[in-house]
Amino acid sequence: MPTKETKKSEPKEESSRSSKPKSESKGSSRSTKKLTTKQLVEAMESLSVIELVELKNELAERWNVSLTAPMMAAQPAAAQAPAEEEVTEFDVILSSVGEKKIPVIKVVREVTSLGLKEAKEVVESAPSPVRERANKEAAQEIKAKLEEAGATVEIKPSL
Repeated sequence: MPTKETKKSEPKEESSRSSKPKSESKGSSRSTKKLTTKQLVEAMESLSVIELVELKNELAERWNVSLTAPMMAAQPAAAQAPAEEEVTEFDVILSSVGEKKIPVIKVVREVTSLGLKEAKEVVESAPSPVRERANKEAAQEIKAKLEEAGATVEIKPSL
């Protein structure tokens, strides 16, 4: 039974600390000197890493909270952010030329402003990129022109 009484007396001590008369708390340096956020940050800047860890542990113990849990919850949200980005740039890849090479060379010259020799090299080295980092509409337009000429084309998101 004595252990139960000591357990009961401990919370009373804690509650007596928090319910001090105002006259007692006014005399302490804690309530008379109020730090601004800026002053608090400046004071923390002067602490060493070890002192900061001790401060973190003391706050966690005093307020009975875990200071690592919010960081763990924030990580999955950060990992999802890149997946939500919309792709705006595409690469148009000439997969194969098809039966008629000359019409494909003409289209490649038209969409890339390459000379005859360079356009021919692009067509003959298929699979090869025809246009890189094109917007979605331009990529679809180039694909349609090349397919009309008889080529097989892929559109891939730019990295």
